[in-house]
Formats: sequence, structure tokens, C-alpha cells
Amino acid sequence: MDEGRLKFFCILLPSSLVPGFSPPYRNELRCFVFPFHLKLTRCECYIPSLFWRLSLNTIKVGLIGFGTVGTGVVRLLRENQELIFQRAGRKIELVKIADRDPGRKRAIKVSSSLLTLNADEILQDPQIEIVIELIGGLHPAKEFILKALKQGKHVVTANKALLAECGRELFRAAERSGKNLFFEGSVGGGIPVIKGFREGLVGNHFKTICGIVNGTSNYILSKMTLENMDFEEALAQAKSLGYAEANSTLDIEGIDSAHKLVILASLAYGHWIDFKKVYVEGITQITSLDIQYVRQFGYAVKLLAIAKDKGASLEARVHPTLIPQTHLLASVNGVYNAIYYEGDYVGRGLFYGRGAGERPTASAVVGDLVDIAKQMGHGFSSFSTTRKESQKAIQNMDELECRSYLRFSALDKPGVLARIAGILGENGISIASVIQPERHQSGPVPVVIMTHQAKEKNFRQAIQTIDRLSAIRKKTLRIRVEESEEN
Repeated sequence: MDEGRLKFFCILLPSSLVPGFSPPYRNELRCFVFPFHLKLTRCECYIPSLFWRLSLNTIKVGLIGFGTVGTGVVRLLRENQELIFQRAGRKIELVKIADRDPGRKRAIKVSSSLLTLNADEILQDPQIEIVIELIGGLHPAKEFILKALKQGKHVVTANKALLAECGRELFRAAERSGKNLFFEGSVGGGIPVIKGFREGLVGNHFKTICGIVNGTSNYILSKMTLENMDFEEALAQAKSLGYAEANSTLDIEGIDSAHKLVILASLAYGHWIDFKKVYVEGITQITSLDIQYVRQFGYAVKLLAIAKDKGASLEARVHPTLIPQTHLLASVNGVYNAIYYEGDYVGRGLFYGRGAGERPTASAVVGDLVDIAKQMGHGFSSFSTTRKESQKAIQNMDELECRSYLRFSALDKPGVLARIAGILGENGISIASVIQPERHQSGPVPVVIMTHQAKEKNFRQAIQTIDRLSAIRKKTLRIRVEESEEN
């Protein structure tokens, strides 16, 4: 060896002894490459970026589900590979993709060697450390996740329906395995709302969580409000633009929003919420006329997912809601989502952004991958179902108190309005305002009433009685009012 020449040598060291190296396992032996200069009076070693990278483990990842979001994940991992490496501190390599139709033409090309019909090629591969589940639905997604956890793999999913309905079982399995189950993409697409509640806001008790969490329904209501479309026209346009599925029942009937509410409320209140106890109502009965009438009262219509801490119990409900036009959520239009919250220390705040789609959801999924890459070996858990917080019951909807918008379809006959008002009064419901448009054609006419606050069971009893009147020709529409708490 010539004096003054730079040489290299390799040495096995516990990774925890090397300065600047963040090891996943503190006692793991690794081979480090060091430059050494003979002219130095003492041995001064360092690890430049090039050689430091050689010491890093590559994290191998398997993807189950190569649809819209899966395509986005593949694209993002490929296009932003270097950025992800820098931020994760480890290379994330997608080594296998399982899909029921691997030969289908997609917007991004991948090697055929990556594709398989058999998810077990991922689940049983000991080199794969993280499994991404993006097939949706309850089965076989549930079985895939449970098997992955049992095999000692971390899991990332965006499956809100599965988490809402089977979350308790899945998170207990994750705890038993000592592995992470991350799910940022399950609510709000690219909005980091899960991470916000799980980490940034973890020191707060929450009085209220109130959100627009379904882009399809929000798009429809926005078009009905801003362009005077009727429901069917707005739904057809949403489908043509790819904002609604061919079968959009889960979206327009509020079920998708209820799934997301369960996840958010479970994070915020520290115990898993029973999906079956969440009140759910969709937007299919709302007409363009209703949009016009509520505007006259100074309100906007939104499909809201609402959770409130009532002390001994929790409210958990999804339904069309009137909010003041000055409310933060009233200006959230199109496919955008927003989650409004109030914490005892942080106060009021809002998460806002694109709530669905290939790129936003892929961003959330890859964010989970990076989080797991940073945490691997440290035993962190994404959500504990065994925290020592009191589990509050879900409040019976009959106990809810609020104002309401009521639209009756009645024959234009003397005494009808008085009879309606009388039945409302008999059930403890007082009237705040009335709109009764002048009749321009034969048949029933709308009678629109805005009430003062009353209990849910009183409204239900009153409406049942009124709808039995011979002068009432269609089922009465009721929309609950959520008053602004921003002042």
C-alpha cells in the first residue's frame, strides 16, 4: 500500500455503534465500508452517503390489488423513488403484485415477473416485510390481512369498509403479532387526517368531529346547489366523470361516510366504535327545490359524518344536514373532503383536500410505507384497542335534540297547514318559519317549515301522524340542522 493513497476496508460492526446510522435492530451485525487515508496521524473514519447506502437494508414490499389506487402506488414508488429513499432512510422495493386480472391493460407498465394471480406468493414470502392491501371489500381482504400479520408482516390498507366492520379483530391481531397496521388512505384520500388524530392531536379530548368525507355525495349536492341540477342529473354527471361508481349505493346512501366516521371516532375517542350502532341516512330524497328553500333560510345542505362527546355517551350519525352558509364546511364543494374538529386544547380546526382518487390515496399509502420503514424494529403500534379509556355507549338517536327542516307534500285545502302545525305542537315542536309557495298547478304543493329545537323521537312521532293525513300525498322529508359553533 503506497503512502498517501486512499484505501478502503470492510469491518463487521453492531449497527448501533456507527455514528449517524439509525438501525432497525440495535444489535444487528452489518458490513460497513470505510475509507482510510495512510497519511492521517490517527485513524479517522467516516461514512459518506455513497457507502452509507450500501449498509442499508432494502425493504421488500408486496401489493395485493392492482386497480386504480394500486396503479397510483406503483407509479409513485417509481417516479419519486429517490425522494422516498431520502425520507425513509431505506430503499422501498416493490417485488410482487397480486391481482385477479394481472393481464389487464393498465396506465403503467410493469414487468410480468412482478405479477401473479396468487396472493400467497406475497403472504408466504419471508423476504417481503410489508403487505399493501388495496382490493377493497370484506373478503378475502380480511383473510389476507390476518394472514400477513400472522406471518410477521406489517400491513398498509385503504380499506375503510373492512376497518369499520372488522377493525377490532384486525387491530388485536396486529397487537398480538407486534406488527403495524396502517390505514391513512382509508379516510380523506390524501388528507393526513389519520396521522393528525393519531399523533398531532393525541393530547386532546374532542368535543366534536364533523366532516364531509364522501366526494361523490358532495359533488352531487354541490352541483344541485351551484347549478340547480336535480339529483339524477348530478349523479349521472358524477358517473361520467369517474367521481361515482356504476353502483353508487354506498356513497349516496351514506354507508361509505359511516365507515369513515367509525375510523375517525375510534381514533378520537380511544375505543372501537360499533358500526352497526351508527345512524345512517343518505341524500337520495333531496330535490333541487329543497336546495332552493334552505338557501332562503340561510343554510347549505351537506352529507355530514358527525361524532360528539356527550359526557356519558357519544353521538355517531351520518345524514344530510343543514349548516349555516357561514360555516367552514359550507364552502367545501365538488369532490373535496373536509373534517372539522374541536379539541379541548387545540380548539377548532379543519383538515381539507382531495378525498379520493388514484394520486391522493396513493400518496397516503406511500406515506404509511415510509412511516413503517422508519419504525421497523421499534415495536410501535398503529392503534391500540386495549387503551385504558372508558368505553362510552353510542347515544340512542331518539335522544338527539336539534332544529329541523320539514317539507310536506299536501293538497292545497283550507285547514291543512293548521292541522300540521297542531300535530307538531302536540309533540312539543314549535315552528320558527314557514314557506308555502303559491300554487300554479293542480295537485299537491310543498309546505316547508323550519322548526325550533326538539327531540328526535318527537319529530318521528309527529311525522308519522302527519303522513297519515288524507291531505298528505308523499312521505315527508326531514333534514336536521347543525348550528354553527364557530362564534
